[in-house]
Parts: sequence; structure tokens; C-alpha cells
Amino acid sequence: MSESFVLLEKTKTGCAHIVINRPEVHNAFDDTIIEQMIIWLDDAERDPDVRMLVLRSNGKNFSAGADLNWMKKIAENSYDENLIDAGRLAELMRRLNNFSKPTICLVQGAAFGGAVGLAACCDIVIAEKRSRFCLSEVKIGLIPAVISPYVVRAIGERQARRFFLTAESFSSVEAMNFGLVHEIVADTSLFELALKKYLDLLATNSPQGMNAAKQLIFKVSGKEINESLIDDTARRIAEIRVSPEGQEGLSAFLEKRQPNWIQEER
Repeated sequence: MSESFVLLEKTKTGCAHIVINRPEVHNAFDDTIIEQMIIWLDDAERDPDVRMLVLRSNGKNFSAGADLNWMKKIAENSYDENLIDAGRLAELMRRLNNFSKPTICLVQGAAFGGAVGLAACCDIVIAEKRSRFCLSEVKIGLIPAVISPYVVRAIGERQARRFFLTAESFSSVEAMNFGLVHEIVADTSLFELALKKYLDLLATNSPQGMNAAKQLIFKVSGKEINESLIDDTARRIAEIRVSPEGQEGLSAFLEKRQPNWIQEER
């Protein structure tokens, strides 16, 4: 498999696109694709010119999940080999979920198995109306293990208790009602318009502020509201207020001018 099965494209306006490019097999992924996606995520994370990340794929389907040939291979592996293999998929999910910059996922057609996990790890998900989602693992005697922390957070325990067990597919409208999807477009021809709306919004916001906001969500989500949590939130806002970017944002607001992180050409 060549690197062309996962592409990294960067725009002049600070957006990186990671593109799964195996439309002939419905963008099914295997260990090689997982490693390439990790590499591209690291590249985009380290690049100071990248301010946003878009995860997408070419073809009619976002991803059919695991590649059949890869599944045949891992079925013959030992427990230790399977543990290492599963750990790499878990690492991909962790890095995508913890990516410091805003992430947007575009879902067309089918998003099955691990592909649901990829969507759940992104900050914003845009799906076309005909998209179908499925956590199909139990149909072949498996479980959606490494994606479960992110999927359960996205759709909630009650929906997970149904769809993890039944392996039935659900629509983009249902996915939106569950909280997995944020916006639905009629078809893929409208992806770029919807995407531009979010990219333009994100481009006006403080990069440091958005990073800190993501960390804040991870810190407070599901936690007991106690003195420790309250003190932590106070510390976070105090630190960002006195930071250079926080000072620039406050000054720009008071002086009724654009902050220096907004690119004029936008």
C-alpha cells in the first residue's frame, strides 16, 4: 500500500485536510492507513501554520470500517499481537480526540465501525442526508472497544446500550438527534459551503482560546462540581487573561479593532 491512500493537503488559509483515499474499497482502513493517519495528525499538530483540521474521504462512502483482508490477518494473530494492533487504533483515536486545534469531519454515505469512532473524536461533524452510521462489531462476534469512550460520550449511554447491542444502522437525522452529528446537508455538493461557514467562524477566534476551550471541556465534562473543579476553572481563566493572546484579544475588543490572529485576506 502506498502513501496515496491517505493524503494530507494544506491550504494557504491554515487548514489541513486529512483525506482517506481508498474509494474502491469504500475507504476501509487497515494498520497501514492507521499509521499514516497518525503521521499526518502529528504533522498537522506540529505545523504552526495549521489552525484547523478537516477529516474527510474520497468516494461515495466515508468509511466502511475495517478492511476485510486486515481482519483476516488479525484473526490469525496471537493475543499479544492483537493487543499491539488494537493499541495503534486506540492511539489514532486518542490523537484525533486530543488534537489541539479545531477538527471537522465530513461524512458521506456509510460510516461503519471504527469510522463512527473517527467522527466521534472530531469537534464538529457535518453529514450528508443519506449517510448511515453503524456499530456493527457484534455481528461478527466483536465489540467496538477502542472507539467506545468517544462514541459513548457523543451519543450517550442509553443510545450506546441499544446500538452497540443491536448493530442496526441509524440515519444522519438520528445521529444528529443523538449528538454525533452537528449539521446535515442535502448532498455532498453542499459540503464545501457548510465547511466554509465553520472555517470562517473558526478563523476569527483565538487559536490559543480554542485550544484552551477544548482542554476545558475535557476537564469539566462529567465531573462533579466541587471546590477543586471550581478552583481549576478560576485558574484557567486567570492564566489566559494574562497571556499574550488573551491580552491581545481584550485590547482588540476594547479598541474596537480586529485581533492580530485574523488574516486580512479572509
